Amino acid sequence: MPEILIRNAQTVLTMDDADSELSAVDIRLKDGVIAGIGQGLQSTGEVIEAGNCVVTPGLVNTHHHLYQTLTRAVPGGQDALLFGWLKTLYPIWSRFGPEEIFISAQIGLAELALSGCTMSSDHLYLYPNGARLEDTIHAAAEVGLRFHPTRGAMSIGESAGGLPPDSLVEQEAAILEDCIRVIDAFHDASDGAMVRVGVAPCSPFSVSRELMRDAAILARDKGVMLHTHLAENDEDIAYSEAQFGCRPGQYAEDLGWTGDDVWHAHCVKLDGQEIDLFSKSRTGVAHCPCSNCRLGSGIAPVRAMHDAGVKVGLGVDGSASNDAGSLVGEARQAMLLQRVAKGADAMSAREALRIATRGGAEVLGRHDCGQIAVGKRGDVAIWDVSGIESAGSWDKAAFLLAGPTRVRHLLVEGRQVVRDGEIVTFDLSQAIVKQNRLALGLAEKS
Repeated sequence: MPEILIRNAQTVLTMDDADSELSAVDIRLKDGVIAGIGQGLQSTGEVIEAGNCVVTPGLVNTHHHLYQTLTRAVPGGQDALLFGWLKTLYPIWSRFGPEEIFISAQIGLAELALSGCTMSSDHLYLYPNGARLEDTIHAAAEVGLRFHPTRGAMSIGESAGGLPPDSLVEQEAAILEDCIRVIDAFHDASDGAMVRVGVAPCSPFSVSRELMRDAAILARDKGVMLHTHLAENDEDIAYSEAQFGCRPGQYAEDLGWTGDDVWHAHCVKLDGQEIDLFSKSRTGVAHCPCSNCRLGSGIAPVRAMHDAGVKVGLGVDGSASNDAGSLVGEARQAMLLQRVAKGADAMSAREALRIATRGGAEVLGRHDCGQIAVGKRGDVAIWDVSGIESAGSWDKAAFLLAGPTRVRHLLVEGRQVVRDGEIVTFDLSQAIVKQNRLALGLAEKS
């Protein structure tokens, strides 16, 4: 693997243990890792001039439904709350197949890359018409991002009192069997892994108590992480209390869904006891601010979580509930929402950026990523602060307040995915044409 030298970076926000900020330094990447940081470094490899740039660790996306990139701004779901939104979209998603799953993942991951993201999870919980988890894994390999796909599932359809149509649910024995298959085939537990697989029943209202418990047992037997939705809105809380006789946090704990190997999406409605539970158990949270706004779910208590020591990362969530996929945009929105809730001093730009980088890496169990330090993986975002968005900015390192919003260069495992603001790993323009054709076909049949 060739070396790359990032030369004379204006500012480097390392996100290391000391929150070091460096000026006018070089970063040398070799064999997929950060091999050197300092001034006057030498390299025989490619040189990236960064004199007008802020350099950060790559951003980390801890929650997504990449398949939804094909169903943005669907009219029937534009102004619906969560459960009504799902009812609108389930019939459309039931017409997907492997091609739709692949291209939507490819487009969604490319969009993330352009917003500075080097590592993304994905929660795929429906498998219509022969689709499989590896459809997304192959897409991630083409784009070049580090990928944490999770084998999601739904097992309670409409005929059994659930939300999804029966055509989108699976038998629970088959779900567990396929979890084992994809873990054995694709999961890599080593440092620097490009793919790590997780187990992720969709939500407490779309699978049985038994599947939740069995999934936790299976994941721990295999040494992989667990993920699901939890406490997303008021309807979610009401469902948990009516069906299970307890709040979502208690339900999760009772079924083995707390711990350092678990992260939950949203958690908008966690109360103080649940926050303490997550802190003590080291359970992670994927905060999805734009989706929470889009669906009217509320403002997650991120300030309280962070102060209590809960691991918090960011997620763009599915593009059908956002409807964008900009991770740097999520970081800005997270900062602004905490200020709305708690005051203008509730969260700084730097703290929000730390949640978006190192925070996300810690939620996903990736202690080899998320910071710029010698020996960490070569996942780096380079932001050009010489353009119009940063013009007049006194503190260009606080770019969540002004800009830019599109990365200039992006490196994953020491390889360039974005160069001069463009994806270089595959033909994005052709993928966009294909995506639009598939979306048009779905719309015509609706």
